[in-house]
Amino acid sequence: MASRTSATPLLALDAIALDTETTSLDPKLARIVEVGAVRLLMGRPSEDETFRALVDPEIPIPQVATGVHGIDDEKVRGQSNFAALWPRLTDFIGERIVIGHSLGYDLAILANECARSGIPFSRPRTLDVRLLAQIVEPSLAGYSLDSLAAWLGIHAADRHAALGDALTAARIFVALVPKLREGNIRTLAEAEAACTKLTAALEEQHRAGWSEPVLAPSRMDSERVLARLDSYPYRHRVRELMSSPPRFIANDASIEEALKTMTDGKISSLFVTPAGKTPENGPFLGVESGIVTERDILRAVRADMQGALAKPVNTIASRPLASVPAQAFVYRAIGRMDRRRVRHLGVVDESGFVAGALSARDLLRLRARDAVTLGDEIDEGRDVHELGQAWAKLPAVARGLLDEGIEARDVAAIISRELGALTRRAGMLAEKKMRDEGHGEPPVPYALLVLGSAGRGESLLAMDQDNAIVFASGDPEGTEDRWFAQFGTHVADILHEVGVPYCKGGVMAKNASWRGSAATWRERLEHWLGRSSPEDLLAVDIFFDFRAVHGDGALAAALWREAYQLAKGQIGFAKLLAESGGNFEPPLGWFGWKAENGRIDLKRGGLFVIVTTARVLAIYNGIAEHSTKARIESARALGLGSERDLNAMIETHRVILSAILDQQLVDIAAGRPPSNRVELKRLSRDDQAELREALSSIKHANEMLRDLLVAQPS
Repeated sequence: MASRTSATPLLALDAIALDTETTSLDPKLARIVEVGAVRLLMGRPSEDETFRALVDPEIPIPQVATGVHGIDDEKVRGQSNFAALWPRLTDFIGERIVIGHSLGYDLAILANECARSGIPFSRPRTLDVRLLAQIVEPSLAGYSLDSLAAWLGIHAADRHAALGDALTAARIFVALVPKLREGNIRTLAEAEAACTKLTAALEEQHRAGWSEPVLAPSRMDSERVLARLDSYPYRHRVRELMSSPPRFIANDASIEEALKTMTDGKISSLFVTPAGKTPENGPFLGVESGIVTERDILRAVRADMQGALAKPVNTIASRPLASVPAQAFVYRAIGRMDRRRVRHLGVVDESGFVAGALSARDLLRLRARDAVTLGDEIDEGRDVHELGQAWAKLPAVARGLLDEGIEARDVAAIISRELGALTRRAGMLAEKKMRDEGHGEPPVPYALLVLGSAGRGESLLAMDQDNAIVFASGDPEGTEDRWFAQFGTHVADILHEVGVPYCKGGVMAKNASWRGSAATWRERLEHWLGRSSPEDLLAVDIFFDFRAVHGDGALAAALWREAYQLAKGQIGFAKLLAESGGNFEPPLGWFGWKAENGRIDLKRGGLFVIVTTARVLAIYNGIAEHSTKARIESARALGLGSERDLNAMIETHRVILSAILDQQLVDIAAGRPPSNRVELKRLSRDDQAELREALSSIKHANEMLRDLLVAQPS
């Protein structure tokens, strides 16, 4: 169903390009003589999957029409009529998007043919490449199929044959996708919304008797397909269910010994130590370890009834260990087990060491539906097309969770985890690209990091890229740095194509400021701590939210600890970070809301000051927490500030995230780019009252933070 969601990137559409040849240009009189269609699979024409059929129009074909497409009465004699053809055509189209050139004409013809045959016509969701081209280049001399093919450098094969024209339309669509992306039109709904704004072109087609080539996107589409979800897997983390501490057995121990250990311990699996090590030497990295399960032992005994138990356990152990992070949400474990067809997973900590075990038995009480596969679809995506189709499920999952009453903070944590997973997969694909280009493997160990809201676990859907790289060793502009510069460029390009745009502020690992060796990052930290004005620290604050998503977790964890150790107690740095947020003023006036075009900016008008306050308190006091809520709760536990004020911040944070996320989902479904601006008229009277009260409760947030810092010596 992902192929039909409004959030699907254009590069990942599962669609059908369609064309018809007819007896007339007047849609009221014209009859179909040929239909051609070709499938686009994840945004790419699949020329092996085509549909072509001649149709008996049941009227004489005018000579002028034959002169265009070459089909005369003799060619259609004995062919099926439209009524007989229609079931075959609709079966080929299925639930896919229909793409074409001047598609309003074809839709009108099909609707009229259905009406003549007494067949109900169910309009598909559509895109017209003629309109898309007008959006991309409004000054072209013409928008005929030949003109567009020539402009885009596409060979228009077999013109005026239905299948040839359908294939040409498909190729034009593919060529337009990157041009549309440059204009910030990325998704199906955004393309639909942009087309509906071409009022002059649409009016001209309407006067010609054509159907509307594109309809405005509606929320009542497949965004609702996952409206009811079992929420447990999205609210709980693997660490809550795992068995811990992990149980290891030596690599050369016998299968009989493994069976006895499992039976005595009433467990269904054991981790197997790396070769040459004993269980007492742990902990062990997941990538070095194996696992043996009760099923492995049963299979071994069945294969060798007499000698199996005496064999070493390493002969039946599974390697490499299939694992999941302890911090991951449970739905990712479900998806991984399902995709890999395993019943046991290792659980690893942030540094990659085995921390526990998770079995299918631990998950039996959980029910989950299609959405739980999202995580593994991202993890296994082979290219930007597959990643784009998986990524398009995210708004549907978010909507379903909100509709079930799941707190927006928890939904934001899921969005963040999947953004991290997408960045990780982009890193893996970028590594492959580096190898394919002849650059080889990474020159030194490294970690790919996400920063800002993604690192805090608070990403919503109006996101862009915030990423960085730390590598083990190497100088700026040195061999290692140049490798990671190209690697970072590939990561950014992949994310941009999938639907996470380039960061406007340049916070991306492809830029020199956001990558470096551990030593280089240490120098940067010391430099930041010595800065003298808030302007010098723009974008620095989000660094302290970072989280590793790929590579050497231990390297990233060490940098994280060092950053907080260096910044702890640095009052000058803390004050500068506080000042860099500016003066907070909620969008409230004496007589109502301070709105612009009916919307209020809840990031600037509330969210930003809460996040900044929590971050500054965490950095200054050495609170090693990522999320805003956890940072404020820790500050409260330390007795910092007024408990009432800090509780108000936690509650306001919840209210703001809920309002923004709900608005973003509505905007995405309507083809509007998501933002942090909430439309007031969408909020009920009670919702407005709750929001007003929440924002009023933090109106003195700047003063509170200054009071907490002003007593400290500079």
